[in-house]
Amino acid sequence: MDDLGATLLELVAGDVDQREEISGLVIYDPLDEPVLGPRSLVLGIGVDPSGDTLPRLLGALGDHDAVGLVVRAPVALTPQVRDAVARSGVALIGLRRGATWAQITALIRSMLAEGDIGEHEHESLGGLPSGDLFAVANAVAALLDAPITIEDRNSRVLAFSGRQDEADASRVETVIGRQVPERYATRLTELGVFRDLYRYQRPVVVTPQDLGYDGMTVQRVAIAVRAGDEILGSIWAAMDGDLDSERTNALLDASKLVALHLLRIRAGADVRRRLRADLMATVLEGGAGARDALARLGLSGRTLVIVSAALLTGDEHAWADHGRAAELERLADALSVHLSAAVPSAAVAAVGGTVYGLLPVIVATSSPEQRAVRLASDFVDRVGGSLPAIVAVAPAGPDIGGIVGGKAQADRVLRVMREGHTALRVARLDDVQTLALVLELRDLAAARGERPVGAIARLMEYDECNNAGLVQSLEAWLDALGDVGKAAAALFIHPNTLRYRLRRVAEVGEIDLEDPEQRFAAMLQLRILAPR
Repeated sequence: MDDLGATLLELVAGDVDQREEISGLVIYDPLDEPVLGPRSLVLGIGVDPSGDTLPRLLGALGDHDAVGLVVRAPVALTPQVRDAVARSGVALIGLRRGATWAQITALIRSMLAEGDIGEHEHESLGGLPSGDLFAVANAVAALLDAPITIEDRNSRVLAFSGRQDEADASRVETVIGRQVPERYATRLTELGVFRDLYRYQRPVVVTPQDLGYDGMTVQRVAIAVRAGDEILGSIWAAMDGDLDSERTNALLDASKLVALHLLRIRAGADVRRRLRADLMATVLEGGAGARDALARLGLSGRTLVIVSAALLTGDEHAWADHGRAAELERLADALSVHLSAAVPSAAVAAVGGTVYGLLPVIVATSSPEQRAVRLASDFVDRVGGSLPAIVAVAPAGPDIGGIVGGKAQADRVLRVMREGHTALRVARLDDVQTLALVLELRDLAAARGERPVGAIARLMEYDECNNAGLVQSLEAWLDALGDVGKAAAALFIHPNTLRYRLRRVAEVGEIDLEDPEQRFAAMLQLRILAPR
Protein backbone atom coordinates (compact mmCIF):
# COMPACT_ATOMS: atom_id res chain seq x y z
CA MET A 1 0.00 0.00 0.00
CA ASP A 2 2.89 2.37 0.72
CA ASP A 3 4.46 1.74 -2.69
CA LEU A 4 1.40 1.50 -4.92
CA GLY A 5 -1.51 2.95 -2.94
CA ALA A 6 -1.41 6.51 -4.19
CA THR A 7 -1.65 5.39 -7.79
CA LEU A 8 -3.22 1.96 -8.05
CA LEU A 9 -4.72 0.83 -4.76
CA GLU A 10 -6.98 2.18 -2.01
CA LEU A 11 -7.65 0.58 1.37
CA VAL A 12 -11.40 -0.02 1.80
CA ALA A 13 -11.40 -1.80 5.17
CA GLY A 14 -9.14 -3.91 7.36
CA ASP A 15 -5.65 -3.80 8.81
CA VAL A 16 -2.65 -3.62 6.46
CA ASP A 17 -0.08 -2.83 9.18
CA GLN A 18 0.67 -6.48 9.89
CA ARG A 19 4.19 -7.65 10.57
CA GLU A 20 3.82 -10.95 8.66
CA GLU A 21 5.02 -10.95 5.06
CA ILE A 22 2.83 -11.77 2.08
CA SER A 23 3.70 -15.28 0.93
CA GLY A 24 2.34 -15.07 -2.61
CA LEU A 25 -0.17 -13.70 -5.09
CA VAL A 26 -3.25 -15.74 -6.04
CA ILE A 27 -5.87 -15.03 -8.71
CA TYR A 28 -9.36 -15.96 -7.52
CA ASP A 29 -11.42 -18.28 -9.76
CA PRO A 30 -15.11 -18.50 -8.77
CA LEU A 31 -15.46 -21.80 -10.65
CA ASP A 32 -12.71 -23.56 -8.73
CA GLU A 33 -12.02 -24.34 -5.10
CA PRO A 34 -9.40 -21.80 -3.93
CA VAL A 35 -5.97 -23.28 -3.28
CA LEU A 36 -4.22 -20.74 -1.10
CA GLY A 37 -1.04 -20.83 0.86
CA PRO A 38 -1.07 -19.04 4.20
CA ARG A 39 -0.60 -15.26 4.04
CA SER A 40 -1.68 -15.03 0.38
CA LEU A 41 -2.89 -11.86 -1.31
CA VAL A 42 -5.90 -12.62 -3.52
CA LEU A 43 -6.84 -10.77 -6.71
CA GLY A 44 -10.62 -10.90 -7.10
CA ILE A 45 -10.77 -10.49 -10.87
CA GLY A 46 -14.42 -10.37 -11.92
CA VAL A 47 -15.74 -10.26 -8.36
CA ASP A 48 -18.73 -7.92 -8.07
CA PRO A 49 -17.66 -5.26 -5.50
CA SER A 50 -21.29 -4.42 -4.73
CA GLY A 51 -22.78 -7.92 -4.73
CA ASP A 52 -23.81 -10.32 -1.98
CA THR A 53 -20.92 -12.68 -2.74
CA LEU A 54 -18.28 -10.39 -1.26
CA PRO A 55 -18.99 -11.15 2.44
CA ARG A 56 -19.05 -14.92 1.75
CA LEU A 57 -15.80 -14.70 -0.20
CA LEU A 58 -14.10 -12.77 2.61
CA GLY A 59 -15.20 -15.43 5.07
CA ALA A 60 -13.84 -18.22 2.87
CA LEU A 61 -10.52 -16.43 2.40
CA GLY A 62 -10.29 -15.89 6.16
CA ASP A 63 -10.61 -19.65 6.65
CA HIS A 64 -7.60 -20.07 4.35
CA ASP A 65 -5.57 -17.43 6.28
CA ALA A 66 -5.39 -14.97 3.39
CA VAL A 67 -4.09 -11.48 4.18
CA GLY A 68 -6.05 -9.41 1.67
CA LEU A 69 -8.52 -9.32 -1.20
CA VAL A 70 -8.20 -6.86 -4.10
CA VAL A 71 -11.38 -6.09 -6.05
CA ARG A 72 -12.25 -3.45 -8.60
CA ALA A 73 -13.14 -0.06 -7.08
CA PRO A 74 -15.51 1.49 -6.15
CA VAL A 75 -16.44 -0.96 -3.42
CA ALA A 76 -19.77 -0.73 -1.58
CA LEU A 77 -18.74 -0.88 2.10
CA THR A 78 -21.98 -2.24 3.55
CA PRO A 79 -22.34 -3.31 7.19
CA GLN A 80 -22.22 -6.94 6.05
CA VAL A 81 -18.92 -6.36 4.23
CA ARG A 82 -17.47 -4.46 7.19
CA ASP A 83 -18.44 -7.29 9.58
CA ALA A 84 -16.98 -9.89 7.20
CA VAL A 85 -13.66 -8.01 7.09
CA ALA A 86 -13.56 -7.77 10.90
CA ARG A 87 -14.37 -11.48 11.41
CA SER A 88 -12.07 -12.83 8.70
CA GLY A 89 -9.09 -10.53 9.29
CA VAL A 90 -8.76 -10.15 5.51
CA ALA A 91 -8.02 -6.61 4.36
CA LEU A 92 -10.29 -5.38 1.57
CA ILE A 93 -8.45 -3.32 -1.07
CA GLY A 94 -9.84 -1.54 -4.14
CA LEU A 95 -8.08 -1.40 -7.51
CA ARG A 96 -8.54 2.16 -8.76
CA ARG A 97 -10.44 3.00 -11.92
CA GLY A 98 -8.27 2.90 -15.03
CA ALA A 99 -5.61 0.63 -13.54
CA THR A 100 -5.34 -2.79 -15.14
CA TRP A 101 -5.09 -6.18 -13.49
CA ALA A 102 -2.00 -6.84 -15.62
CA GLN A 103 -0.28 -3.81 -14.09
CA ILE A 104 -1.08 -4.71 -10.51
CA THR A 105 -0.18 -8.39 -11.01
CA ALA A 106 3.20 -7.63 -12.56
CA LEU A 107 4.09 -4.97 -10.00
CA ILE A 108 3.12 -6.95 -6.91
CA ARG A 109 4.91 -10.06 -8.14
CA SER A 110 8.03 -8.05 -8.90
CA MET A 111 7.96 -6.49 -5.43
CA LEU A 112 7.44 -9.86 -3.72
CA ALA A 113 10.43 -11.24 -5.63
CA GLU A 114 12.79 -8.55 -4.27
CA GLY A 115 13.71 -10.46 -1.15
CA ASP A 116 13.97 -13.95 -2.65
CA ILE A 117 17.10 -15.78 -1.47
CA GLY A 118 19.34 -16.85 -4.30
CA GLU A 119 17.73 -14.47 -6.78
CA HIS A 120 20.59 -13.36 -9.02
CA GLU A 121 18.88 -12.53 -12.28
CA HIS A 122 17.27 -9.17 -12.92
CA GLU A 123 13.53 -9.34 -12.67
CA SER A 124 11.66 -8.60 -15.87
CA LEU A 125 8.44 -6.81 -16.75
CA GLY A 126 6.90 -7.56 -20.12
CA GLY A 127 9.99 -9.57 -21.08
CA LEU A 128 12.34 -6.62 -20.50
CA PRO A 129 14.67 -5.89 -17.54
CA SER A 130 12.66 -4.19 -14.81
CA GLY A 131 13.16 -0.43 -14.83
CA ASP A 132 15.50 -0.40 -17.87
CA LEU A 133 13.76 2.41 -19.76
CA PHE A 134 16.35 2.46 -22.54
CA ALA A 135 15.66 -1.20 -23.29
CA VAL A 136 11.96 -0.39 -23.25
CA ALA A 137 12.51 2.56 -25.61
CA ASN A 138 14.38 0.38 -28.10
CA ALA A 139 11.68 -2.30 -27.93
CA VAL A 140 8.93 0.25 -28.53
CA ALA A 141 10.94 1.80 -31.39
CA ALA A 142 11.18 -1.63 -33.01
CA LEU A 143 7.41 -2.11 -32.68
CA LEU A 144 6.67 1.28 -34.23
CA ASP A 145 9.59 1.28 -36.68
CA ALA A 146 10.42 4.81 -35.55
CA PRO A 147 12.80 6.51 -33.08
CA ILE A 148 11.06 7.39 -29.82
CA THR A 149 11.64 9.24 -26.59
CA ILE A 150 10.05 8.57 -23.20
CA GLU A 151 9.39 11.81 -21.33
CA ASP A 152 7.98 12.81 -17.95
CA ARG A 153 5.23 15.35 -17.23
CA ASN A 154 7.76 18.20 -17.44
CA SER A 155 9.01 17.14 -20.90
CA ARG A 156 12.29 15.84 -19.50
CA VAL A 157 13.69 12.94 -21.51
CA LEU A 158 13.82 9.82 -19.33
CA ALA A 159 15.05 7.49 -22.09
CA PHE A 160 15.42 7.38 -25.86
CA SER A 161 15.82 4.70 -28.49
CA GLY A 162 18.40 4.30 -31.19
CA ARG A 163 18.02 5.62 -34.74
CA GLN A 164 17.59 9.21 -33.54
CA ASP A 165 19.63 10.32 -36.55
CA GLU A 166 16.61 9.39 -38.69
CA ALA A 167 14.57 12.18 -37.05
CA ASP A 168 15.35 15.89 -37.35
CA ALA A 169 17.30 18.71 -35.70
CA SER A 170 14.57 19.25 -33.11
CA ARG A 171 14.80 15.65 -31.89
CA VAL A 172 18.60 15.77 -31.78
CA GLU A 173 18.47 18.94 -29.69
CA THR A 174 15.94 17.30 -27.34
CA VAL A 175 18.02 14.15 -26.85
CA ILE A 176 21.30 16.02 -26.32
CA GLY A 177 19.74 18.39 -23.77
CA ARG A 178 17.60 15.60 -22.22
CA GLN A 179 14.77 18.16 -22.26
CA VAL A 180 12.30 19.40 -24.87
CA PRO A 181 13.55 22.92 -25.81
CA GLU A 182 11.49 25.67 -24.23
CA ARG A 183 10.38 27.19 -27.52
CA TYR A 184 8.97 23.84 -28.70
CA ALA A 185 7.28 23.10 -25.37
CA THR A 186 5.69 26.55 -25.32
CA ARG A 187 4.37 26.13 -28.86
CA LEU A 188 2.97 22.68 -28.05
CA THR A 189 1.18 24.17 -25.04
CA GLU A 190 -0.26 26.98 -27.16
CA LEU A 191 -1.56 24.46 -29.69
CA GLY A 192 -3.29 22.48 -26.94
CA VAL A 193 -1.22 19.38 -27.63
CA PHE A 194 -0.48 18.64 -23.97
CA ARG A 195 -4.12 19.26 -23.07
CA ASP A 196 -5.33 16.71 -25.64
CA LEU A 197 -2.49 14.33 -24.80
CA TYR A 198 -3.43 14.12 -21.12
CA ARG A 199 -7.21 14.34 -21.63
CA TYR A 200 -7.71 11.56 -24.18
CA GLN A 201 -6.51 7.96 -24.25
CA ARG A 202 -5.55 8.08 -27.91
CA PRO A 203 -2.44 9.21 -29.77
CA VAL A 204 -1.98 12.87 -30.70
CA VAL A 205 -0.38 13.90 -34.01
CA VAL A 206 1.79 17.02 -34.41
CA THR A 207 2.88 17.93 -37.93
CA PRO A 208 5.79 20.23 -38.87
CA GLN A 209 3.22 22.66 -40.26
CA ASP A 210 1.48 22.80 -36.84
CA LEU A 211 4.66 23.63 -34.99
CA GLY A 212 5.99 26.10 -37.55
CA TYR A 213 9.71 25.65 -36.80
CA ASP A 214 12.41 24.80 -39.33
CA GLY A 215 14.06 22.40 -36.91
CA MET A 216 11.09 20.01 -37.01
CA THR A 217 10.69 18.25 -40.35
CA VAL A 218 9.32 14.86 -39.22
CA GLN A 219 5.82 14.35 -37.87
CA ARG A 220 5.44 13.50 -34.17
CA VAL A 221 2.96 11.01 -32.74
CA ALA A 222 2.58 11.05 -28.95
CA ILE A 223 0.57 9.10 -26.40
CA ALA A 224 0.24 9.57 -22.64
CA VAL A 225 1.54 6.95 -20.23
CA ARG A 226 -1.07 6.32 -17.55
CA ALA A 227 -1.49 4.29 -14.37
CA GLY A 228 -5.15 4.55 -13.49
CA ASP A 229 -6.06 8.25 -13.52
CA GLU A 230 -2.47 9.38 -12.97
CA ILE A 231 -0.36 10.64 -15.88
CA LEU A 232 3.19 9.32 -15.54
CA GLY A 233 4.63 10.74 -18.75
CA SER A 234 4.41 10.28 -22.51
CA ILE A 235 5.92 8.51 -25.51
CA TRP A 236 6.93 10.58 -28.56
CA ALA A 237 7.58 8.85 -31.89
CA ALA A 238 9.11 10.64 -34.88
CA MET A 239 7.33 9.04 -37.84
CA ASP A 240 5.58 10.27 -40.96
CA GLY A 241 2.51 8.73 -42.52
CA ASP A 242 -1.07 8.16 -41.46
CA LEU A 243 -1.87 6.94 -37.97
CA ASP A 244 -3.67 3.71 -38.86
CA SER A 245 -5.23 1.23 -36.43
CA GLU A 246 -2.10 -0.93 -36.34
CA ARG A 247 0.11 1.97 -35.25
CA THR A 248 -2.54 3.16 -32.78
CA ASN A 249 -2.76 -0.28 -31.13
CA ALA A 250 1.03 -0.53 -31.02
CA LEU A 251 1.23 2.83 -29.23
CA LEU A 252 -1.49 1.83 -26.75
CA ASP A 253 0.33 -1.42 -25.94
CA ALA A 254 3.63 0.45 -25.64
CA SER A 255 2.13 2.98 -23.20
CA LYS A 256 0.96 0.16 -20.92
CA LEU A 257 4.41 -1.45 -20.98
CA VAL A 258 6.15 1.86 -20.22
CA ALA A 259 3.68 2.50 -17.37
CA LEU A 260 4.72 -0.77 -15.71
CA HIS A 261 8.39 0.16 -15.83
CA LEU A 262 7.86 3.74 -14.64
CA LEU A 263 5.80 2.50 -11.71
CA ARG A 264 8.43 -0.10 -10.91
CA ILE A 265 11.19 2.51 -10.90
CA ARG A 266 9.17 4.77 -8.63
CA ALA A 267 8.22 1.93 -6.29
CA GLY A 268 11.84 0.80 -6.06
CA ALA A 269 13.00 4.33 -5.32
CA ASP A 270 10.35 4.69 -2.61
CA VAL A 271 11.39 1.39 -1.03
CA ARG A 272 15.08 2.38 -0.98
CA ARG A 273 14.28 5.84 0.39
CA ARG A 274 12.08 4.41 3.14
CA LEU A 275 14.64 1.73 4.07
CA ARG A 276 17.40 4.34 4.36
CA ALA A 277 15.15 6.57 6.46
CA ASP A 278 14.32 3.64 8.79
CA LEU A 279 18.00 2.77 9.20
CA MET A 280 18.90 6.41 9.81
CA ALA A 281 16.14 6.78 12.41
CA THR A 282 17.34 3.64 14.20
CA VAL A 283 20.92 4.94 14.33
CA LEU A 284 19.90 8.39 15.58
CA GLU A 285 17.67 6.95 18.31
CA GLY A 286 20.41 4.65 19.61
CA GLY A 287 19.39 1.45 21.33
CA ALA A 288 19.93 -2.21 20.56
CA GLY A 289 19.46 -2.07 16.78
CA ALA A 290 21.53 1.06 16.17
CA ARG A 291 24.85 -0.73 15.68
CA ASP A 292 23.40 -3.13 13.12
CA ALA A 293 21.64 -0.25 11.29
CA LEU A 294 24.93 1.65 11.16
CA ALA A 295 26.63 -1.37 9.64
CA ARG A 296 23.88 -1.69 7.00
CA LEU A 297 24.50 1.94 6.08
CA GLY A 298 28.16 1.04 5.57
CA LEU A 299 29.36 3.37 8.33
CA SER A 300 30.32 0.97 11.09
CA GLY A 301 33.52 1.89 12.95
CA ARG A 302 33.70 5.37 11.40
CA THR A 303 33.85 8.71 13.16
CA LEU A 304 30.84 10.64 11.91
CA VAL A 305 29.86 14.30 11.76
CA ILE A 306 26.12 14.90 12.12
CA VAL A 307 24.51 17.29 9.65
CA SER A 308 20.82 18.19 9.89
CA ALA A 309 18.88 20.32 7.42
CA ALA A 310 15.37 21.69 7.13
CA LEU A 311 13.34 24.01 4.96
CA LEU A 312 12.98 27.50 6.35
CA THR A 313 9.24 28.13 6.66
CA GLY A 314 7.17 30.43 8.79
CA ASP A 315 4.35 27.89 9.07
CA GLU A 316 5.36 24.86 11.09
CA HIS A 317 2.00 23.19 10.36
CA ALA A 318 2.88 23.19 6.66
CA TRP A 319 5.12 20.15 7.18
CA ALA A 320 2.07 17.89 7.01
CA ASP A 321 1.17 19.23 3.57
CA HIS A 322 1.99 16.99 0.62
CA GLY A 323 3.75 19.82 -1.19
CA ARG A 324 6.07 20.44 1.76
CA ALA A 325 6.78 16.72 2.05
CA ALA A 326 7.78 16.65 -1.63
CA GLU A 327 10.08 19.64 -1.08
CA LEU A 328 11.64 17.88 1.90
CA GLU A 329 12.38 14.86 -0.32
CA ARG A 330 13.94 17.22 -2.85
CA LEU A 331 16.08 18.68 -0.07
CA ALA A 332 17.17 15.20 1.05
CA ASP A 333 18.07 14.16 -2.50
CA ALA A 334 19.96 17.39 -3.16
CA LEU A 335 21.92 17.17 0.11
CA SER A 336 22.72 13.51 -0.57
CA VAL A 337 24.14 14.32 -4.00
CA HIS A 338 26.13 17.27 -2.62
CA LEU A 339 27.68 15.42 0.33
CA SER A 340 28.31 12.24 -1.67
CA ALA A 341 30.32 14.24 -4.20
CA ALA A 342 32.79 15.09 -1.42
CA VAL A 343 32.45 11.92 0.68
CA PRO A 344 30.94 9.03 -1.35
CA SER A 345 30.04 6.99 1.73
CA ALA A 346 27.90 9.76 3.31
CA ALA A 347 24.36 8.70 4.24
CA VAL A 348 21.40 11.10 4.05
CA ALA A 349 17.70 10.55 4.77
CA ALA A 350 14.61 12.49 5.80
CA VAL A 351 13.37 11.54 9.27
CA GLY A 352 10.24 13.36 10.38
CA GLY A 353 10.42 16.96 9.21
CA THR A 354 14.23 17.04 9.18
CA VAL A 355 16.91 15.75 6.82
CA TYR A 356 19.85 14.12 8.61
CA GLY A 357 23.24 13.29 7.18
CA LEU A 358 26.06 11.15 8.55
CA LEU A 359 29.36 12.37 7.14
CA PRO A 360 32.38 10.11 7.74
CA VAL A 361 35.62 11.79 8.75
CA ILE A 362 38.14 10.79 6.09
CA VAL A 363 41.15 12.90 7.06
CA ALA A 364 41.89 13.24 10.77
CA THR A 365 41.93 16.95 11.62
CA SER A 366 41.55 18.96 14.78
CA SER A 367 38.08 20.14 13.73
CA PRO A 368 36.38 17.85 11.19
CA GLU A 369 33.07 19.68 11.64
CA GLN A 370 34.66 22.77 10.10
CA ARG A 371 34.88 20.88 6.81
CA ALA A 372 31.23 19.92 7.20
CA VAL A 373 30.38 23.60 7.75
CA ARG A 374 32.14 24.53 4.52
CA LEU A 375 30.26 21.80 2.62
CA ALA A 376 26.98 22.89 4.17
CA SER A 377 27.59 26.56 3.35
CA ASP A 378 28.35 25.68 -0.24
CA PHE A 379 25.15 23.59 -0.38
CA VAL A 380 22.96 26.37 1.04
CA ASP A 381 24.40 28.87 -1.45
CA ARG A 382 23.71 26.53 -4.36
CA VAL A 383 20.10 25.65 -3.52
CA GLY A 384 19.15 28.97 -1.95
CA GLY A 385 17.15 30.10 -4.96
CA SER A 386 14.90 27.03 -5.11
CA LEU A 387 15.07 25.50 -1.62
CA PRO A 388 15.32 27.84 1.41
CA ALA A 389 17.49 25.45 3.41
CA ILE A 390 19.05 25.80 6.83
CA VAL A 391 21.76 23.43 8.07
CA ALA A 392 23.07 22.58 11.54
CA VAL A 393 26.40 20.84 12.11
CA ALA A 394 27.27 18.87 15.26
CA PRO A 395 30.69 17.62 16.41
CA ALA A 396 32.01 14.26 15.26
CA GLY A 397 30.93 11.19 17.18
CA PRO A 398 33.09 8.04 17.32
CA ASP A 399 30.31 5.71 18.49
CA ILE A 400 26.53 5.38 18.80
CA GLY A 401 26.46 7.48 21.96
CA GLY A 402 28.34 10.26 20.20
CA ILE A 403 25.95 10.09 17.24
CA VAL A 404 22.87 10.32 19.48
CA GLY A 405 24.40 13.26 21.35
CA GLY A 406 25.34 14.95 18.10
CA LYS A 407 21.80 14.55 16.80
CA ALA A 408 20.40 16.20 19.93
CA GLN A 409 22.87 19.07 19.57
CA ALA A 410 22.03 19.53 15.88
CA ASP A 411 18.32 19.62 16.75
CA ARG A 412 18.96 22.41 19.28
CA VAL A 413 20.81 24.46 16.67
CA LEU A 414 18.21 23.80 14.00
CA ARG A 415 15.41 24.95 16.30
CA VAL A 416 17.07 28.33 16.79
CA MET A 417 17.29 28.82 13.03
CA ARG A 418 13.81 27.45 12.31
CA GLU A 419 12.17 29.87 14.73
CA GLY A 420 14.02 32.82 13.22
CA HIS A 421 16.19 33.78 16.21
CA THR A 422 19.29 34.09 14.01
CA ALA A 423 19.97 35.11 10.44
CA LEU A 424 22.55 32.32 10.02
CA ARG A 425 21.74 29.66 7.43
CA VAL A 426 24.52 27.31 8.58
CA ALA A 427 25.42 27.11 12.26
CA ARG A 428 27.04 25.08 15.02
CA LEU A 429 26.17 25.16 18.70
CA ASP A 430 29.09 27.54 19.30
CA ASP A 431 27.28 30.09 17.12
CA VAL A 432 23.86 29.94 18.82
CA GLN A 433 24.37 28.39 22.26
CA THR A 434 22.97 31.36 24.21
CA LEU A 435 19.89 31.51 21.99
CA ALA A 436 19.39 27.76 22.41
CA LEU A 437 19.61 28.08 26.20
CA VAL A 438 17.05 30.90 26.19
CA LEU A 439 14.63 28.75 24.19
CA GLU A 440 15.10 25.87 26.63
CA LEU A 441 14.52 28.21 29.58
CA ARG A 442 11.30 29.32 27.89
CA ASP A 443 10.21 25.70 27.60
CA LEU A 444 10.98 25.13 31.28
CA ALA A 445 9.12 28.27 32.34
CA ALA A 446 6.11 27.34 30.19
CA ALA A 447 6.04 23.83 31.67
CA ARG A 448 6.00 25.32 35.17
CA GLY A 449 3.38 27.93 34.29
CA GLU A 450 5.70 30.85 35.11
CA ARG A 451 4.37 34.35 34.38
CA PRO A 452 5.99 37.82 34.41
CA VAL A 453 5.97 39.46 37.86
CA GLY A 454 6.92 42.79 39.39
CA ALA A 455 7.82 45.66 37.07
CA ILE A 456 7.24 43.75 33.82
CA ALA A 457 3.81 42.55 34.97
CA ARG A 458 2.80 46.12 35.86
CA LEU A 459 4.02 47.47 32.53
CA MET A 460 2.21 44.76 30.55
CA GLU A 461 -1.02 45.45 32.43
CA TYR A 462 -0.69 49.20 31.79
CA ASP A 463 -0.02 48.65 28.06
CA GLU A 464 -3.03 46.39 27.76
CA CYS A 465 -5.29 49.12 29.14
CA ASN A 466 -3.68 52.16 27.49
CA ASN A 467 -1.81 50.84 24.43
CA ALA A 468 1.19 52.89 25.55
CA GLY A 469 3.99 50.69 24.15
CA LEU A 470 6.01 50.85 27.36
CA VAL A 471 7.13 47.20 27.28
CA GLN A 472 8.20 47.51 23.66
CA SER A 473 10.11 50.69 24.42
CA LEU A 474 11.90 49.16 27.41
CA GLU A 475 12.80 46.10 25.39
CA ALA A 476 14.26 48.16 22.53
CA TRP A 477 16.25 50.31 24.98
CA LEU A 478 17.68 47.24 26.72
CA ASP A 479 18.55 45.59 23.38
CA ALA A 480 20.37 48.79 22.36
CA LEU A 481 22.35 48.77 25.65
CA GLY A 482 20.88 52.12 26.67
CA ASP A 483 21.55 53.87 23.35
CA VAL A 484 18.44 56.06 23.02
CA GLY A 485 19.14 57.05 19.41
CA LYS A 486 19.57 53.46 18.25
CA ALA A 487 16.53 52.23 20.17
CA ALA A 488 14.35 55.08 18.84
CA ALA A 489 15.41 54.28 15.28
CA ALA A 490 14.44 50.62 15.80
CA LEU A 491 11.00 51.77 17.00
CA PHE A 492 10.64 54.44 14.27
CA ILE A 493 9.99 57.17 16.84
CA HIS A 494 11.75 60.39 17.89
CA PRO A 495 14.43 60.04 20.62
CA ASN A 496 12.54 62.52 22.83
CA THR A 497 9.44 60.34 22.55
CA LEU A 498 11.48 57.35 23.74
CA ARG A 499 12.94 59.40 26.65
CA TYR A 500 9.40 60.29 27.74
CA ARG A 501 8.35 56.64 27.53
CA LEU A 502 11.34 55.54 29.60
CA ARG A 503 10.34 57.99 32.33
CA ARG A 504 6.85 56.47 32.24
CA VAL A 505 8.43 52.98 32.42
CA ALA A 506 10.20 53.95 35.64
CA GLU A 507 7.03 55.48 37.11
CA VAL A 508 4.51 52.80 36.11
CA GLY A 509 6.79 49.82 36.54
CA GLU A 510 8.38 51.15 39.71
CA ILE A 511 11.78 50.17 38.34
CA ASP A 512 15.15 51.89 38.70
CA LEU A 513 16.72 51.76 35.23
CA GLU A 514 20.07 52.85 36.72
CA ASP A 515 20.24 49.63 38.77
CA PRO A 516 22.06 46.84 36.78
CA GLU A 517 20.35 44.08 38.80
CA GLN A 518 16.88 45.45 38.01
CA ARG A 519 17.83 45.91 34.37
CA PHE A 520 19.04 42.30 34.20
CA ALA A 521 15.86 41.01 35.88
CA ALA A 522 13.73 42.94 33.40
CA MET A 523 15.75 41.70 30.44
CA LEU A 524 15.54 38.08 31.66
CA GLN A 525 11.77 38.22 32.07
CA LEU A 526 11.33 39.86 28.68
CA ARG A 527 13.48 37.20 27.03
CA ILE A 528 11.99 34.18 28.74
CA LEU A 529 8.50 34.92 30.06
CA ALA A 530 7.04 37.71 27.92
CA PRO A 531 5.99 37.19 24.28
CA ARG A 532 8.44 38.86 21.89
